[in-house]
Amino acid sequence: MSYFVTGGTGFLGRFLIGNLLKRKGLIHVLVRKESLKKFDALAKKMGWDPKRVLPVTGDMTAPKCGLSAAQIRTLSAKKIQHFFHLAAIYDMTASAESQRAANIDGTQHALDLAAALKVGCFHHTSSIAAAGLYPGVFREDMFDEAEGLDDPYLRTKHDSEGLVRGEKRIKWRIYRPGMVVGHSQTGEMDKIDGPYYFFTFLKKLREMLPPWMPTLGIEGGRINVVPVDFVVDAMDHIAHKPRLDGHCFHLVDPEPQRVGEVLNTFARAGHAPEMTMRIDARMFAFVPGGIRMAVGNLPPVKRFVGMMLRDFKIPKEVLKFITYPTRFDNRETERALKGSGIKVPALDSYAWRLWDYWERHLDPDLYVDRTLKGKVRNKVVVITGGSSGIGLATAQKVAAAGAVTVIVARGEEELFKARDEMKAAGGKVFAYTADLAEMSSCDALVKQILEAHGHVDILVNNAGRSIRRSIEASYDRFHDFERTMQLNYFGCIRLIMGFMPTMTQRRKGHIINISSIGVLANSPRFSAYVASKAALDAFSRCAQGELSGKGISFTTINMPLVKTPMIAPTKMYDSVPTLSPEEAADLVVKGIIEKPSRIATRLGIFSALINALAPKAYEVVMNTAFELFPDSAAAKGDKAALKGETAPSNEQIAFAALMRGVHW
Repeated sequence: MSYFVTGGTGFLGRFLIGNLLKRKGLIHVLVRKESLKKFDALAKKMGWDPKRVLPVTGDMTAPKCGLSAAQIRTLSAKKIQHFFHLAAIYDMTASAESQRAANIDGTQHALDLAAALKVGCFHHTSSIAAAGLYPGVFREDMFDEAEGLDDPYLRTKHDSEGLVRGEKRIKWRIYRPGMVVGHSQTGEMDKIDGPYYFFTFLKKLREMLPPWMPTLGIEGGRINVVPVDFVVDAMDHIAHKPRLDGHCFHLVDPEPQRVGEVLNTFARAGHAPEMTMRIDARMFAFVPGGIRMAVGNLPPVKRFVGMMLRDFKIPKEVLKFITYPTRFDNRETERALKGSGIKVPALDSYAWRLWDYWERHLDPDLYVDRTLKGKVRNKVVVITGGSSGIGLATAQKVAAAGAVTVIVARGEEELFKARDEMKAAGGKVFAYTADLAEMSSCDALVKQILEAHGHVDILVNNAGRSIRRSIEASYDRFHDFERTMQLNYFGCIRLIMGFMPTMTQRRKGHIINISSIGVLANSPRFSAYVASKAALDAFSRCAQGELSGKGISFTTINMPLVKTPMIAPTKMYDSVPTLSPEEAADLVVKGIIEKPSRIATRLGIFSALINALAPKAYEVVMNTAFELFPDSAAAKGDKAALKGETAPSNEQIAFAALMRGVHW
């Protein structure tokens, strides 16, 4: 017995060939000439017997699959019993032209070749997509009843099956698999398709929320998911069973789950929060189609939806299948498989394997250049407060990654020392002195940098001033509020406004503002500092709305407590958990690479959430902290007490450890 297989190097094909090797006979596999090396590599990986799995050079897009008369005569002598046609485009995002060429023209060429070879039976791998968007139960003997075939993928799947059904020269059998996912035993998959499109969304949900957090989700139609091993096992068994020619077989799950149930199954597999409350998407059907279309075409709606789909790597073509209306009867298939032991495994029994394989091999984030060098090499990066602490640690990292690093600070000696050390290590580093609390100094700095470097790609507003003093101790110190606002807010805004014209002209630029966890936690005794940082946060949020369309990104980092010279006057901080400058710089590096709108610790986000949901309860917590951590001797201006300042109590240390990173 001999076999001929098209699409043998594809996902279904490689597993089908593995099954056919368990039987006797030669297996001829159609391979394009330029893909012979790929075939050899795959054959070696799959462990195929090179004496039994033989490549046949050809091309699906050519008549009779591009085989010469001599090749056809040689293959005819092999008396091929089974011709498996699997070659097709299984991609809803592919162009209509390419799908027609592969799915319809390719099927006709395969039929012509099979007829020329006088094969015993032509086995056509169709798809449940051939039913289109039929509203109801689609039986295996139905074909012309298909509806909603406007989509190129659905149309070409339907029309290619129609060619087989109209074939009179040879016998045929048709297989309509459901949505094929990875192997139920290994999880192996070769591409992102079907439910895999939503894995990125689930992963991001997992990163933002704990697994126990209930979330709002969407319900929809029932989608039919089947693992590749079930599909090829069923095809292999049915193909070799007698008296089934001219029949169609639904290789589907007889009890398909709804979209929301499928997503929750994978949420459990990936340890992401489940969508506890699900809104049925069909409830919006009562809204007239014209109104839905009008709302969907509004510019802000289109941009928002487009942004969400891009972020989650979901093609817009997939959305129409959320309310998939078709169910599939598979009684013909069940009769053919009776006694074989072949059946669809429950999705939750192997979903974890699919997730694990996707996360290790297919996750798009694996192929994103996440190196700092890839983001900053030869780009101009300006870092204020770059002579010490967070600024210096960040400058060292970006300089080592090949950036044109510009550091700014007031103190000339310390600044130039930092510059020289980084230059000695091979960095391209430039240093400029400036007092960023003075607007004229800010303007002079902007002019110097633009004249020397032409533009700025990334601005890190790190320079800042912090004051820890209660409001009662500040009645006669209004200048504390003025000077923190002058440096932490106005100085940053002045630089942003100075560099922004060239950024918008070039349509690219990134502003990173080093804010504070105190903005989220509303830390007592830091009213001057937190207010100045909150102002910068608010500016950034407004600016994002105006400038994101011009290629400008803003990132706010709500930095937790960092052990820098700025916190040195408060001796209590020597005994509480803090980040090192290097750890803080890693957060800045993350901001440069990923360009998120905000980077914050979970504690910071949780604090803001609790304050929003239960402000009175949060007020009690903050007031308790205020009473527990008194003003320091430095804040009181008590120089005598400063020398003998007592060490923090165990109660203070325990509270600070519990609220790690928050300023007290």
